[in-house]
Amino acid sequence: MRKITFFAVFIALSMLTYAQTSYKQAIGMRLSSNTSYEAVAASYKFFVAQPGAIELNLGFGNRDYWYNGDRRHAPGVSFAGTYQHHFAIKPVPGLKWFVGGGLVFFNTSAKVGRYDGFGAGIYPTGGIDYKFPKIPLNLSADVRPVIHFTAPDDYDTFHPTAGIAARYTF
Repeated sequence: MRKITFFAVFIALSMLTYAQTSYKQAIGMRLSSNTSYEAVAASYKFFVAQPGAIELNLGFGNRDYWYNGDRRHAPGVSFAGTYQHHFAIKPVPGLKWFVGGGLVFFNTSAKVGRYDGFGAGIYPTGGIDYKFPKIPLNLSADVRPVIHFTAPDDYDTFHPTAGIAARYTF
């Protein structure tokens, strides 16, 4: 019974805090400077509390490499989950800055073993987020310096990444 009561209170408070944000959810696309496994990503963002949001990205990329004089490709796919804590920039309605952190999991496929395999990393993030007041559009830009704690051999441990996103809000 306690669990049900706690869950009901949590849902009610979440709904109240949604009214204080400029949008509840957004879906769109994110472009990243990391072309290996998340050059282009489907992006879904939702607010879990008034200042806090979760962003989920399903990314695709391609890493080019040379092997015995031939140019080869290592296509990659990734999934990233990020928590963002938003702060209003008062002079401009709809403009916020955010900080947070997240995890990324990726897999690349290559014929050469040092480019092939599973990887995972953690990252802090920071950026800006703008929701247009009269149209259902959200734009954001962020920085994600990823630290891989496991990756194929030829991937660097530290990978600075920047991205921009455009999303339809609802």
